[in-house]
Amino acid sequence: MTVPKTPAVPAHFTMSEDEIIAKFPNRLRGYDLFRKMGSPKHVVAPMVDQSELAWRILSRRYDADLCYTPMFHARLFHQDKKYRDEQWQTNEDERPVIVQFCANDPDVLLKAASFVVGQADAVDLNLGCPQHIARRGHYGSYLMEDWNLVSQLIRKLHENLDIPVTAKIRVYPDVEKTVEYAKMVEAAGAQIITVHGRLREQKGHKTGLADWAKIKAVKDAVKVPVFANGNILYYEDIQRCIDATGVEGVMSAETNLYNPALFSGKILPSWQLAE
Repeated sequence: MTVPKTPAVPAHFTMSEDEIIAKFPNRLRGYDLFRKMGSPKHVVAPMVDQSELAWRILSRRYDADLCYTPMFHARLFHQDKKYRDEQWQTNEDERPVIVQFCANDPDVLLKAASFVVGQADAVDLNLGCPQHIARRGHYGSYLMEDWNLVSQLIRKLHENLDIPVTAKIRVYPDVEKTVEYAKMVEAAGAQIITVHGRLREQKGHKTGLADWAKIKAVKDAVKVPVFANGNILYYEDIQRCIDATGVEGVMSAETNLYNPALFSGKILPSWQLAE
C-alpha cells in the first residue's frame, strides 16, 4: 500500500480550527449539521440530469429525508448565468438540500459555491464520478491520485464559505488507503462524508457490488457523519446497510430512479406516483 505523504499541517491550511469557528460562529459542523437537517436516514444521490427539483420534490413525497442536486460544473456555474439558471432551481419548501459541484480549482469552486449560500444547507464536492468526461476534465474520482488538490478544494470552502462543505468519495482496492483518504478529507474540513463503496473502475457493465466493509472501516475511523452508497436494491437493504456499516444514512441513486417511492417501502405504478 502506498499512501501519499502529507505534512502535519499543509501549507494551504491558512487558519486553525479555532480561527474558523470564530469566523463562522453560526455555521454548523458535523453532527450539528446532521441533526439540523433532521438526522436524515434516506438520502437521494446527486445524479446528473436526474436529481433536479421536480425529482427531488417527488422523492420527498415518498419519505426521502435529504436530497442532493445533480453534479454542477463549478467553472460553468460561476461563469455562465444561463447554465446556472438552467441547472439550479429550488423553492422555499426544498430543505434540506445539498448542492454538489465538481471542480479542480479551489478559487473557482469557492466562487461557484457562493451563489447557493442561503439556498442550500451545504455544498458537496464530487470526488466519485468515474466517467470518461471526468477524466478529461480532471475532476471527480480522477482526483484520487492528487490528495493535495482534494485537500485544497475542501479547505478553501471550509475556511471561506458561509455554509458547510461535505464530500462524496469512492474507495480504493486497499482498505487502509481508503481510510487514510477519508481521514484526509475530514481533516481538510468535510462535515459529512458519503462513501460509495465501489472502485473507480466499477462502472457500466463492470459495476459489481459495493464493499460495505470498506464503508464500515471509514465510519469507524472518522468523527463526522457518514452516508453509505451502493447495493441498495430494495427497501429492506437500507436497514441491512446501516446494521452492517453503522452509518447515519443511506444514499440511493439508480434504485431511486427506478422507484422514487423506495424510501417509503412502497412499489407504486407510475401513474399513482405522479398524482
